[in-house]
Amino acid sequence: MHERFLPASPNWYCSRCCDINSGGLLGVGAKSFIYLIDVSASTCSPQGVLVGHRGLVSGVSFCQDATQSHICASSSGDGVVIFWDTNTRTLLREHATHQSAVSALHWSPLDKNLVVSGDEKGIVACHWYNTGDTASFFPEARSIVCLTCSPHNWSTVAVGYKDGLILLIDVSKKGEVTRRLRGHDDDIHSLAWSPLAGEDTLNWRAEAGDDNALNAVSAGEEKGCYLASGSKDQTVRIWSASTGKGVTTLKLPYLKRRGSAVDPTLKERLWLNIHWPKSRPTQLVSSCFSGELLMWDLARTGKQKWILFGSSFEGQNHSRIVFNTAGFTLPDGRQLLVSTSLDREVKCWDLSELECLWTLPTLGGFVYSLSFSPVATGCLALGVGDSMIRVWNTLSAQNRYEARCFWQGVKSKVTALAWHPKREGTLSFGTEDGKVGIYEVFSSKPPQISSTYHKKTVYSLAWGPPLPPMSFGAAEGKASHSLYSCAGEGVILQHDPTKLSGDACDIDKLIRQTNNIKHKLSPHTDLSWKPDGKVVAIGNEDGCIDVYQAPSLKLLCSIQQHHKVINVLRWHPEHNVPAELHGLLASGSCNAIIYVHDLRQVVEKPPESPLVLTEPYRRLCGHTAKITGLAWSPHHSGRLASVSYDGTAQVWDVQQEAALSNYRGHVGSLLSVDWSPVDPDVLWTGGKDFTVQEWRVSKQEFTKPPKGKKMVDLKEKAKQKKKSKKPSEAVCPPVNGEHVTEAAAAASNGHEASDEAEQEEVRSASSPVPAPATQRKSATGGKSKDQQVFADSSALKKKKFRSILPLSTSMDHRPKEDLLQDCLTLASMTHDTSACASPPAGQGEHLHLGLFSDRAALRRMFQAEEEAHVESGHVESAVYLRLWSGDLEGALRLAADRGELSDHLIAVAPMAGYAVWRDAVERYVKQLCLQEQHVKAAAHLLSINQVYQAVQLLHSHKLYREAIALAKARLPDEDPVLKELYGSWALVLEKDGHFSAAAKCYIAAGASFDAAKVIARKNDATSLRTAALLASVAGEVALAQSLALRCAKDSAAARDWVAAQEVLASHKGLLVHRLHLSVAELLCASLADVLPEMRGTGHAWPAEGSILERARNVWTRHFGVNSEGDSEDLRALLVELQNMEGPALTASLPLTQVLLGLSRHVASGILSWLLDKDGGTLAKELWLAAAWLREAADFQVSGALFLILAAALTEVHRDVGEEARAEGDTLRAWATYHRLYELWWRCAADDVISNGLHAEGCPEETKTSSELDFDASLLLSDAHAAWQAERRAMEEVQQRLAAMVAQHGRNMAANGEQPAGAEQSEEEETFLSLSAKMAKHQTQLADIPETIKLCPRPDVAECCLVLLHLGASISESLQRDAKDLLRKHGTCPMLCKASRRFLS
Repeated sequence: MHERFLPASPNWYCSRCCDINSGGLLGVGAKSFIYLIDVSASTCSPQGVLVGHRGLVSGVSFCQDATQSHICASSSGDGVVIFWDTNTRTLLREHATHQSAVSALHWSPLDKNLVVSGDEKGIVACHWYNTGDTASFFPEARSIVCLTCSPHNWSTVAVGYKDGLILLIDVSKKGEVTRRLRGHDDDIHSLAWSPLAGEDTLNWRAEAGDDNALNAVSAGEEKGCYLASGSKDQTVRIWSASTGKGVTTLKLPYLKRRGSAVDPTLKERLWLNIHWPKSRPTQLVSSCFSGELLMWDLARTGKQKWILFGSSFEGQNHSRIVFNTAGFTLPDGRQLLVSTSLDREVKCWDLSELECLWTLPTLGGFVYSLSFSPVATGCLALGVGDSMIRVWNTLSAQNRYEARCFWQGVKSKVTALAWHPKREGTLSFGTEDGKVGIYEVFSSKPPQISSTYHKKTVYSLAWGPPLPPMSFGAAEGKASHSLYSCAGEGVILQHDPTKLSGDACDIDKLIRQTNNIKHKLSPHTDLSWKPDGKVVAIGNEDGCIDVYQAPSLKLLCSIQQHHKVINVLRWHPEHNVPAELHGLLASGSCNAIIYVHDLRQVVEKPPESPLVLTEPYRRLCGHTAKITGLAWSPHHSGRLASVSYDGTAQVWDVQQEAALSNYRGHVGSLLSVDWSPVDPDVLWTGGKDFTVQEWRVSKQEFTKPPKGKKMVDLKEKAKQKKKSKKPSEAVCPPVNGEHVTEAAAAASNGHEASDEAEQEEVRSASSPVPAPATQRKSATGGKSKDQQVFADSSALKKKKFRSILPLSTSMDHRPKEDLLQDCLTLASMTHDTSACASPPAGQGEHLHLGLFSDRAALRRMFQAEEEAHVESGHVESAVYLRLWSGDLEGALRLAADRGELSDHLIAVAPMAGYAVWRDAVERYVKQLCLQEQHVKAAAHLLSINQVYQAVQLLHSHKLYREAIALAKARLPDEDPVLKELYGSWALVLEKDGHFSAAAKCYIAAGASFDAAKVIARKNDATSLRTAALLASVAGEVALAQSLALRCAKDSAAARDWVAAQEVLASHKGLLVHRLHLSVAELLCASLADVLPEMRGTGHAWPAEGSILERARNVWTRHFGVNSEGDSEDLRALLVELQNMEGPALTASLPLTQVLLGLSRHVASGILSWLLDKDGGTLAKELWLAAAWLREAADFQVSGALFLILAAALTEVHRDVGEEARAEGDTLRAWATYHRLYELWWRCAADDVISNGLHAEGCPEETKTSSELDFDASLLLSDAHAAWQAERRAMEEVQQRLAAMVAQHGRNMAANGEQPAGAEQSEEEETFLSLSAKMAKHQTQLADIPETIKLCPRPDVAECCLVLLHLGASISESLQRDAKDLLRKHGTCPMLCKASRRFLS
């Protein structure tokens, strides 16, 4: 389905998250998917994705047997192991043996049916692919990090644990432990067996001091194999499997890169992966501290046993730690190695040359934006949620995935990108934290960052002409383009690209000044400059699109079609396209419908006052979720691509409103789209699945988006995942994450989290270790019960009293001799004043005696006790001591410094003075705010008469209701703070969807205009009616009429005609719309007998007479409009009705819209007839109404309506002009045509019922005694028959010419160029004769009167045949006329065959 794509970044901190089969197919676990990549020595080609896991993929392993190398197994954090068929990309089998996250997985190299997995609780499980059986073992109660199956003995498995232990177990003996390998001091990250059996390849001796030496066996007693292990303790150890001893230790070297400083956390973030290449028993590959790969020569002696990969030139190695490596052998014998890293790159290495062959960049976040450079052809910029910008040279011949990464100065998700339209390499970017900057992508300079930050996420960037005030000043120093950014707070800022250090300008100021706007502007959500820079379209949060004229930003029109947030706007390109497409503007919002607006007339002839447009030029329906991206094709006129939250990309033909192609290759919502600048059949899309995909329009299976919602399954998975989460201490997760320290990695994962994306699981290290498999459930249950009982019993214990004087109290619990000596010492101090005790009472060893001596001694004791309380954190006790000593100010200061102020202290604070009390209250308020007791804090501010500060405190913490209540109670009614509070609360309520409450706030703030608009956002009939009444009461006449008209249109679409008239009745300026809807209601009532579903809630108006008579009666009686009224008023109504905007006439238009369209023409005809009794204008309008039926209605409905319109022609006299008479006759002819077919079908049905079917399936001549009740001669027009015959003859000649040219081309291609001869001359003569006939027919068509061409009638020859089939029902004169017309004009073969039996 796709050509190229950048996959999601491989998951991090997993021991085996990628593997490769013997055919060079690489499987990489990324998020909950497995990406399949075809690997060769020259390049790579992503093949597809395996979707089925609900958790993060933690392991991928292929079967090594040649007969089933296309089968792979994978594990995930949800405890499931899945078997896949990579050829068909289907799920074969799913095993849910584990009850916790699976952390390691390996397919046995010897047994093609055995897969071994281990989880974080220490459970090892065996899965047999052929039978589907499983078996579980519990060799050790530790967390498993990695495991690997022996390539020499199918039952031997090496398991590495988190604490550095390695076990060799025998799975054929129920997981019996055969060896315990101890020597590492930290996590085991990776294990690898030697590719050759036996231990005689390398002459190593056991390491000195090895603890396992006591258990060693003599050489030759058992044939073993070497095992390599990589650990977080920065060492690689080689073990003897036969003796269980370590034979050598390799210490990782620290390689400092040129120009880079030493990172102190580098060694803490180490992940040591190892790979033992096949047929290379003396060479071992390992990762290093900073992403380097080392080739260890195990046979070499000396200090440096390693060689660095990619040492020939800079930039080959990974820039950050490597997590996984996988190797395979090419058919020519070369060995390749594939590595994945924290730097989000997949690299392929040649193990012979140790050089990097190619690099595949991957993505670690949502692809928020992608854009091709308009100057540097083929340069695709990607804005990704992993805080990096990538610029991909898609046209590179050497490397199909040549991409550069830009991360300096970004530091946040890149949510918007925009290339400069003229300068090569100038790329602007916007981020989630509100930053706007500019990169020069072809230089090494850091980006320029605007000094003005947005408060929220930047959603849109655009380059456009400078606007005031930046456009003022000398032209030499001004840039030709300014950068415009739109962010989540609803503000559009204009940045000067030559001076980003200066302040950016808010364009709302210019909009308000130019258009004299007093009310609040709706928050902006997107903007798009017309390619010529003369006009800018701005989308708003309320669904409105405003079009402004540069440079003054005068409002030209407001498009009120969407009723939800505008997500994207795009102008049609103007290069090499017809002029009529220059004004097309496509818009997408959250309501899943794309509207295309034709603004050419508005742009070329700006109106004096802003227009309000409510009908689109085209509507593109099909998506089932909100629209997130649009892109016009630079190669095709009127072709548009769209992406949506429904997970698909769609290509549209806007002119035809047709869906051309639908792409469903992504897994999840799509966010961005762009066309290839060089290939008109190629599109690029990016989305929430962390991928960018290239695909061809012509190769897609589907043409329309899926009818159902594609994301239902993903949402259900997200709910299940959230329910399965448990709070626990996490360790390094197996996903992409910024691993600053192990603790930081435990708290987060590398794949970004979003409000609309699932939160990734992290692994638990503190979960209870399970008992053996047979007793696992009971042991877990018993532990939980014991913990609960302990918690309940501890809650009943009485809290022990803490002494205020703990030091002196503790000294009273000394031995008896010391207590007696205290009595003597105290007596001496009391009676012998001349004696100087050392230390004095209240200090040192005599501390407790201060309680029994003078006040000075007591204060010394208090001082010591206070210091002890503060040191131990008992500030409350220290405060009590200061209160007892009378130091109230010191007590308040101590409590305030320690954040221990209380209501009691504030209550006694006035005793220390007003200044002390006020300072204490202010500090207590800060303390309460930190404790989130904001209402209480505001109450204390009121006690010191700080009313404004109290209101601001409540406001700043979003307690709007309390803040308003306090402000209204304590502040003057005219205080501007009240208006600010109402406005802030209204914005929050509006954002949360509480439109009624927001409207109340706007009304209270005096902004009735905004109140009406916010109520109208609900977009139902009741809300629109209320909003219109509110605007009318507030004096906003224009807004009230606009809302009332929207409400009336919605009611009319639901055929609630009474409600539509009621809402329009209160607005005098909408009289013409009432007239229009009354005609539409009368037409619907006339159709009720034919289509019962057209019945609605209507008025009890008379049903007799023609549509003109009934409409005139209703207008006169209910609206006061008749021929006796003021002619100027009638003329004004007619002009307004003719200028009324309506939907474009297409074949897919709904029936209700068709009725509204044709009723407008009927109403215009009635008004013109009332104005000057002009039957010609009436006939013309009725004919225009009939045009809607021929284009957009089915045969039954159009027949009924043609009869209704034809009956209205009784008002038209025959003395009107030739054109009006022709239009009236044509309308009558179409009505007669429908009646003719109704008669034929009725007669045929009667004949079938009475006589059965004719032998050939149709009656030869219908026999009936009934006569025609209509004038069929209207159908037998000789002039129209001649015109139709000429057209048929010309079409026949055209077909023959086309067939002749095609045949000639095939002959030339098959036989080459033939010499001139008889055949060639004969063909040339035929071609010339046909050309002469074509010219003759064209001349004859040109001589036919224009009235015949402008008023086409039904096919005369067809009508003649139907009349002749009716037989006896037709008079002889009609039959004779019909036969004459067939003889005269039925010359084409088809008609000759059909009329042969009537004319013979």
